[in-house]
Parts: sequence; C-alpha cells; structure tokens
Amino acid sequence: MSEQSTTVSRRSFLDSFTKAAALSTIGISAVPVVANAGISANETGDDEHRFLCKPYLHSTEHSSMYVRWITNKNAYCWIEFNEPGKAPQKAHAVNDGLVNANNRVHEIKLSGLKPATTYEYKIAAKEIKDFQPYKLTYGELLYSDVFSFTTYNPSAKETQWLVLNDIHDRPASFNELIQLNGNDPYQYVFLNGDMFDYQTNEQQIIDHLLTPCSNCFATQKPMLFVRGNHETRGRYARQLKDYFAAPQGAYFSYQSGPVFTIALDTGEDKEDTHPVYAGIVDFDQFRIQQAAWLEQQLQSKAYKKAKYKVVMMHIPPFYSGEAHGVMHCRELFTPLFDKYKIDLLICGHTHTHGIHAPVAGKHSYPIIIGGGPTAGKRTLIKVHANQQELQVRMLKDDGSEAGTYTISPKR
Repeated sequence: MSEQSTTVSRRSFLDSFTKAAALSTIGISAVPVVANAGISANETGDDEHRFLCKPYLHSTEHSSMYVRWITNKNAYCWIEFNEPGKAPQKAHAVNDGLVNANNRVHEIKLSGLKPATTYEYKIAAKEIKDFQPYKLTYGELLYSDVFSFTTYNPSAKETQWLVLNDIHDRPASFNELIQLNGNDPYQYVFLNGDMFDYQTNEQQIIDHLLTPCSNCFATQKPMLFVRGNHETRGRYARQLKDYFAAPQGAYFSYQSGPVFTIALDTGEDKEDTHPVYAGIVDFDQFRIQQAAWLEQQLQSKAYKKAKYKVVMMHIPPFYSGEAHGVMHCRELFTPLFDKYKIDLLICGHTHTHGIHAPVAGKHSYPIIIGGGPTAGKRTLIKVHANQQELQVRMLKDDGSEAGTYTISPKR
C-alpha cells in the first residue's frame, strides 16, 4: 500500500542535483544529493551511499505502477512523480502504519493513477546511518535521474507485447533481442522463464537481469516475469521474489486491450524426489494448487468476455520430452486449456523454437515455443492483438523471421 501527498516542493523535475530538505519531524542537516542511479558497485567506494540499479517497473493494472530498486545501504526511500507540467507528488510504502525504511530492496506502488497517462518520476533514497529507539540519524540523500512511463488504457482496442525466454545468464541478449523490435510500439515485456542458470547472489540478479533490462526498457516499460525451472535452483533462488515478484504472486492473470492473459509457474522439470533437490522442494503440490486457481480464472467473467485468451508459461506440455514436470503440466493444465478453449499458449524451455498448430486429439490451440540462449538459437516473440486478429511473429537473433501465426477472434 502507498501513501501519497502533495507536500513535495515545486522544484523542477528535471533538476537532478538538489539540496536535501527535512522531510520528517526529525531534525537533520541538509546533505549533498548525488544523481547516480545505475552506477555499478565497482565504480564507487564502499562507504558511498549509492543506487545499485536503476528503477524497474512492474504493473498489470491500469491505475497503478510498481517501482523497485536497490540501494547499497539501508535507507528510507520515496518516489516523486507527476504528469508533465504539473506539481510533483510524493509516494512511499506503508505497512500497518509503519513507513517502510531501514531496508535495501525497495518497492513502492504508485496508486490512483490516470489510465493512458504519461508520468515522470524519480526515486529518492535517504541513508539511515543509525536507528535507535528514539533517535534516527540520516546520512546522504540520493536522487535518480528523471524517467517516465505511460499507464495502460483499459479501453484500448489493441495491445502489443514482447516475449523473451531462456536467456540463461547472458545479459547482452536483452538489448540485442529487444533491438530487433525496431520502433514498433509495445506495452510491456514478458520474461517467460530461465533468465538465469541458477541463482547465486544479489549481484548476479543486478548484473544479469535488472541492469540490462533497465538500460533498454524497464525504467519506462513494465516487465512481467514467471520463473522457469532454472529460477528454482541455486542457494539464492528463495530470495529471487524479494527482487522481482508480481503483486498477485508467482502466477497471475491480467487484461491488456482485447487479451486476457494467464501466467503460470511450471516449477521444476524433474520429480520432487530427485536427489539434486535434497528433499526441499514440493512442486507437485504447487502445480496442483495452480490448477485449481487456473480453473477459477477460466470461469471468470473477464476471461469469458475477452476477445482473445492467452496463457504463458515456461515448460510446454508437448514438444518437450516426457520429463516429470512436462507430464504433470500436461495432466493438470491441458484438459482445462481444451475445456475452456484458450486461443494461444506461449512457452520456452526446449531451446528449439517452434510454431505448432492445433492437433486434433492432442491440443486444440497453437503452441508457440521460443528459442534457446546461444547465438543462432535466440528469438524474440512479438504479439499484436486488435479487433480483427491476434498475430504472433517470431524473429531469430539475426532479424530474420522464424515464423508467424494468426488467430481470428471466436466472438
């Protein structure tokens, strides 16, 4: 939950270097402000307060935007935002009456936004040097550069989005693949699993996901994300949700223009009892839980009213072998996909791209599978839906077309 006010001064949003002001009842002296969002940990001394990444966006809603970032020291953070030409507002996160503070990984929800409206924003972080029961000592105050985003339009008659999958710790691929889109519009980027080989620490998440995505799109366009099987591995896998999680959880649904989308977390591809997991996973129950939720979504009014119904998940239930995770997804999810007549399934995982038309007695919907992580196998999936058709176009990393598929509305 966020608390918003209009108490921020009317200084220009384009001024990246500002003097700090006392923003609480605790008396502090003004300290220099450094606008250094995006500077890496190696570029400054260990004692300097800094942003470890630029802000990155997430939203599936028309009237709100979630903004996350990381500081190297515990801080009190907020966002200053406004419509261009209007006075800025301030937003910070509040839980149970306590403003979020004395933490390093920050998320603030900007709520009550106007749909289809552009906002400027910058993030602020005030270092907390000492936190005593009755005395709080602040240190340096940082401001980022100014960024902007545009909220979704709930009345939009069309939508476009991009899909990436199976990057596998190759951060240069984000920019190289996004550039294939050229100047075509898109509302968001969907990361369909296996951005990593496994999770080791925070620096890997920053260097291999947050920084490359923020540098090419995520300060302005939301990025949505579901785990692949490789995101469930490694000593830091359980911390990944602290840095990147949808408001609804690991699996979620949302409406974008004429498309109702469901995102599923397919978990691991091996059985839970496999020795490599050492008895500390339970993905069978997790998928069973999702199947019950999935049927509720497929029965919802929003799903029934949508012109197109799309599911995105990492592991394809077909064309990907017969490992336990594949077969469990096939058993739980595909009968529901057929029963409630989804229009499209987009997956990854196999490292071999494919466009598979419906097959009688097997799957009644097309299955699009993105490519792999290495040069020559990488793909960008582009989805464009309007009132006349939904078109999927898959590009290879050399810019050539791997294939297309077009769907006409059923209603």
